[in-house]
Amino acid sequence: MAPPVTNSAAVPHRTLITICTMVATLMQVLDSTIANVALPYMQGSLSTTSDQISWVLTSYIVAAAIMTAPVGWLSARFGRKNFFLFCLVGFTVTSMMCGVAQSLEQMVLFRLMQGVCGAAIVPLSQAIMLDIYPVEQRGSAMVMWGMGVMVGPIIGPTLGGYLTDAYDWRWVFFINLPFGILAITGFALFMAGERNARTSPFDWTGFAVLSLGIGALQLLLDRGGGNDWFASTETVIEATLAGLGLYLFVVHVWLAEKPFISPGMFADVNYTTGFVLMFAVGIVLLASTVLLAPYLQTLGGYPVWQAGLLMAPRGVGTMVGMMVAGRLGGKLDPRMVMLAGLACLAFSFWEEARWTPDVPAFTLTWVTSIQGFALGLVFIPLQMIAYATLAPHYRADATALFSLVRNVGSAIGVSVASFMLTRSAQIVHSQIADTLTPFNRMMQTGSAYLFWNAATSAGRAALDGEVSRQALAIAYSNDFMLMFWISFPTALLILLMRGPARGAAAGPLAEAHAAMD
Repeated sequence: MAPPVTNSAAVPHRTLITICTMVATLMQVLDSTIANVALPYMQGSLSTTSDQISWVLTSYIVAAAIMTAPVGWLSARFGRKNFFLFCLVGFTVTSMMCGVAQSLEQMVLFRLMQGVCGAAIVPLSQAIMLDIYPVEQRGSAMVMWGMGVMVGPIIGPTLGGYLTDAYDWRWVFFINLPFGILAITGFALFMAGERNARTSPFDWTGFAVLSLGIGALQLLLDRGGGNDWFASTETVIEATLAGLGLYLFVVHVWLAEKPFISPGMFADVNYTTGFVLMFAVGIVLLASTVLLAPYLQTLGGYPVWQAGLLMAPRGVGTMVGMMVAGRLGGKLDPRMVMLAGLACLAFSFWEEARWTPDVPAFTLTWVTSIQGFALGLVFIPLQMIAYATLAPHYRADATALFSLVRNVGSAIGVSVASFMLTRSAQIVHSQIADTLTPFNRMMQTGSAYLFWNAATSAGRAALDGEVSRQALAIAYSNDFMLMFWISFPTALLILLMRGPARGAAAGPLAEAHAAMD
């Protein structure tokens, strides 16, 4: 029997619950990227190699990815409030444990525990926001919630760099303490409890094969580049286990009597299409951020703090785009808003693909602002329309899967972008170097001969440095063009989505779904 639908119009302390939800969401999302810039400092403090320190990120990502899927079952089994409070307490405590870790083994263990506790925070916070707001206000609710999800990864590296530079890398984890206490206290005092709605046994088989598939896939994406991909036995084993685990999970979901993730939600066309769209958004969301920061520092020549400031307009654009999308949600067809957002997103990547290392700061600002604005226009209508026709009793599972597919898409996007960047730089470097022979007249006269005289070691080093710089610029251009080709055709998926009910029809539509449950 499905749990009763919350009467969202009568939820007490809604504003306070919303604030606590935003704090919890931002805290968890920030932690997925804030530690990246602190890795070199952790490496020295914990006396590890660059390969070993990467497990600080990998352990968190793998644990969070695996534990995202059963969030719906655990929430229904133990009660949403109880489970959410457990996750918040666990995440805050393990954050402090990470901050006081004295060895790599301790850090990896604590990051695993942190990922396990943090996996449910984002999907549960989204489900809570959908429950406490009525249908006509969910657009604004998703704007508030989406700001934490979308802006967090953007400001994470900048905030992490500041804390590490001004204080110590341990403050990257200590900063979670005041936010965790605020969120825990608020939810404990103001969020209403509910009875446990699910008594069916846990689907251990489905969880085991999904954990195998996701864990192997994350390891493949994280370590594949360093292992020369499929030239490594480890990569082949990880790819085999990932394919086998995900295949067995899909078969199990459709054939098992009571899987912990119901396939019934995929009968909803809007949700299924939104699921695929969210995967594409996940690819470009984090990959574009990962590409932009080193581009500004290595090619643009900006110091770390100035590179962080130049990335800030992207976050501002995202917030503005979300607010605009929320305002337009009840006036325009969300599909048209998403289409405009994808068009702006594709345009921004097209412009970035034309950048040169001396691109003006003004151009950087307006292009990244448009890119952030576009992501905001896509993200909010996507959340609205994907859940518009989905039965409420699927909500916890559906939000968990959305978070999972966004995280998997982000992992794939970062891995592919990094691999393409390295490969393109090597190929272009070789192609340019082939033309720089002693018989090339451009190298025999003028300033080229003075600066890059191949007869001297200093000249050869300078020449190789310039070739590497030009090759890297072309490689970045190729990566930005790849992002363009991912975002541009994605607009075709919008044609598969059904428009939401308009005007007075919206209320009866929601009531009909509630009655069916």
